[in-house]
Formats: sequence, C-alpha cells, structure tokens
Amino acid sequence: MQRFTDELAEARPEALLGTRRRFLTLAGAAAVLAFSTRLPGTGTAYSKAGALGGYPFTLGVASGDPLPDSVVLWTRLAPDALDPFGGMPYTPVDVTWELADDEAFTKVVQRGTAVARPEFAHSVHIDVQGLEPGRDYFYRFVADGERSATGRTRTAPASGNRDLKFAFVSCQSWHAGFYTAYKHLANEHPDVILHLGDYIYEFATDPVGGPRNTPIPASAQLPSESLDQYRQRYALYKTDPDLQAAHAVAPFIVTWDDHEVVNNYADLTTPAAEADFLVRRANAYRAYWENMPLRPLQQPKGKDLQLYRRFRYGDLVEFNVLDTRQYRSAQVTGDARFDEARTIMGATQEQWLLDGLSASPARWNVLAQQVLMGQLDSDPGSAVTVGNDSWDGYAANRIRVVDAIEQRKIANPVVLCGDVHRHQASHVKGDYRKANAKTVAPEFTCSSISSAGDGTEQTPNASDLYAANPHLRMTTSLRGYVTCTVTPDEWRTDYRVVPYITRPDAPVSTRASYVVENGNPEMEAA
Repeated sequence: MQRFTDELAEARPEALLGTRRRFLTLAGAAAVLAFSTRLPGTGTAYSKAGALGGYPFTLGVASGDPLPDSVVLWTRLAPDALDPFGGMPYTPVDVTWELADDEAFTKVVQRGTAVARPEFAHSVHIDVQGLEPGRDYFYRFVADGERSATGRTRTAPASGNRDLKFAFVSCQSWHAGFYTAYKHLANEHPDVILHLGDYIYEFATDPVGGPRNTPIPASAQLPSESLDQYRQRYALYKTDPDLQAAHAVAPFIVTWDDHEVVNNYADLTTPAAEADFLVRRANAYRAYWENMPLRPLQQPKGKDLQLYRRFRYGDLVEFNVLDTRQYRSAQVTGDARFDEARTIMGATQEQWLLDGLSASPARWNVLAQQVLMGQLDSDPGSAVTVGNDSWDGYAANRIRVVDAIEQRKIANPVVLCGDVHRHQASHVKGDYRKANAKTVAPEFTCSSISSAGDGTEQTPNASDLYAANPHLRMTTSLRGYVTCTVTPDEWRTDYRVVPYITRPDAPVSTRASYVVENGNPEMEAA
C-alpha cells in the first residue's frame, strides 16, 4: 500500500486555477468521508433491519485497484435504483463486509463495518490491507438485514513471472443495446479487467431504453449535468446484470474518457463552451469516484481527481494507467497539432510516465489509456486526414513520448486503448512523416461493449484505412472485448466479438489473434 500511496503523492498534479464549488445536488458539499471503517457495533449509523424498504444491493458489488497486499471493495446502497437518491434516507447506514478464502465463507480472513454516508450517495470504498499476493479472495456485504451477491477478487503477485490473463473493455452505452459481451467475459474469469473509458454516456437517453425496451423515469432521460443526474446515470447502467457479473468476477482497474463528463471535453474547456462547465466537471468527477472501486484517497477535490497510477504484476507486467482528459490542451486542426507546447496528458503526468517506465523492472510495460496513440489517416491519397481528439491531434506529444520510450530502451512497451468502437491492431511509431520511422510498440484497440449499436464485420472505410496506414494490421466494427494472455516470452491478444447487441443472448467468437514476442514490437497473426 505504501508504494501506491507514495506514487500517488509523487504524481499529484500542480493545483489548477480555483473555481466555484457549487454542486447541483441535494447532498451539497461533503464534510465527512463515506469510506470510514470501524469495528462492528461501535458506531451510531442507522442500521435497523428492514428500515430501508427494499433490497439495498441493486447496483451489485465490485472490487478494484489490486495490489499485492490490498484491494478495494465497493458497493452502493440503492433500494430504488433509479430514484435520484437511490431511494435512500438522508442518513448514514451501517454496511458490514467480509473477505474470505473460500466462496462458502467458511474461512473468513477479515471483516468489518463501514458507514455508507448520504454525502457520497451511500457508496462505500473499503481499502482492505494485509492480504496475501497473487491469490483469489471472496467478499460480500450486509446492510439492512440483507446480504449482497458474492464477489471474487484477486490480488496482484508481488514478484516472479507468473502468467497473467487480463481483459480490457470500453464504451458501454446502455441505451444502444445489451451488455452480452460482459456475460461472456465473466465466464472467462480473467485475473483483472481494465476499463478504458466511456463507462457512461452523458447524452439524453431513450425514454424506453432503446433496444432494451425498458421504460425509465423522466429524470433519467435528461442529459447528465447535476450531481444527482450523474449518480442516476451510473445507477441505470449498473442495474445491468451482465455488467454486475463482470464486476463480481474480477477486480477492475478503471480510467475515464470524455463521456463520463461531456463529449470531447479538454481539461477546463468543452466544445459547447458551457458557462458552468467546471461545476459540471466537478459533479461528474464526484459521481465517478462514488460509483467506481477506487481508493478513498482518490476522492475528488472539487473539479480535480487524481486518476493516473500504476500497477505492477510481479516482474511480468506493469500497467501505467493514464488520464488523457483532465490535463490536455484544447483540440486544434491542421499543423497546430505539431506545436511542442500542446499536451494530451500534461507535463507532470508525462514526466511521471517516463520516469516510471525507465525504473520499471517488468518484462512488459503497458500504457493503458483512452484514445488511439498510433496514427489513423483516413485519406488513401497523398493528404493526411486525422482526428483531432486522439494522439493524432497532439502529434508533438506523441513524438516526444514515443521517442523517449525508444531512446530509454523501455522493455516491451504495449499500448492499449478504446474510444473508436472498433477492434483494431496497429503499430505505434513516433513521427509518421518519416518513412524510416521505427515501430516502437504494438497497439491493441478494443471495440465497444455496446456503443453505436450492432456492429459490422468490416469497418465501413476499411479499404481507405488500410491504404493510408501500412502499420494497421486489422480493423473490424463488431462489438466485444479483448483478452490478453501474457508470459515472459510472449504476449497474445484475442479479439472477442459478438454479432449483435440490439437483442440479447448473442454468441461470442474470436475474430482475430495476434502474438508479440519478447524483444520484438512487431505483432504477428496467430
């Protein structure tokens, strides 16, 4: 735990300019912590059995941010999930928790009581410490005389090169369709799941839930702007049983992209130029922390939340989890993307990343982040037409980071990303204008879980993309997730897909697989 705490303190960005801290919510500004934990029977929280008037664990359970000796356990009480306040009274409530060696809980290793406080939407974030590395645990909660579902979690290994199987996902628009991909992912029992952004969408929501044909309250149909609205949007998404199953089967390591706040925002600005955008961002960040299995020390401070961090899996893999939204320069077009002053991650985070990569003892060094890092030109001719919201819009920053990775001889860098609603396999270079630019890392991009509706086997402009990007190996617009199996000698990526998401129970298959060998950044089809 100390290692994580030291890194978080070291990485903390410089304070940004102050802003109003008005929160559009019933709760108001928080004065106490929702994550306080104490021994059973020593508090004064509201705990009379049956007083809440319904089953309180409608949003499921989750764990996250695994360390060798620690993991975060999460739940949020909401007997009426889509009520703006979850159907909860405005009072603290006792939540007891247990962590066991076995699913039957015959060998409980730790237990305690947390106080779910109304200031934090009755969420709890329990940082359980003193655990053994590289092993499974099972956990559950009790509140109001009711018991939650059982979750499985897993700590990271402390040392060694033990094989690792993990998955990564992104982009899960609830109203676009069903989360069938999560159902299949849960059945694969990965060691850990990375969520790379767009956990929710802030847009107005179909009143009958789109293909789900599930009526939702009028208040949940509006665009999310206030804290209550963001909380309600998370609750809507978290009622999905397949998403709950994925959270219950493995710890999540999460980071956000734009739709957790508003489409294409950049640091303190948004394309819509909202007068109260900083208030909206503060509301969104608060709701994000409340609903994710993040550590108590990451509780946001107004409009700021420390999210970039790293996780080491023995000597095998180190995940550098990035935040390319909170500190980026505003988007531009044309040659301005080569302006050295522009940044997609901020100077402090960039230095933290490069210093951490240089010090890493891991065989594989992962950049787990939101948007495409490799160039994606959509013009098959001599012109270069790229998007301005990905690293293409911050080309000077990409050149600087990729060149540093090459010059420092970082062992086996691998880039993971989401955002584009396509499975893609590509290669990352520094300056794509140079014909002899070296491949520095493979880039694996996961499609959406559901966003953009039913996908297609072939990306609509695939022929143009292949012609314009010789470093692109594969693209498909089918929905799904990605699994990676990592050993000291080999990294294998499997692109898992479902043929449709606008109706339930789609089958799953592997669309493509790629292998990267230790010491060689070029991927090969498996």
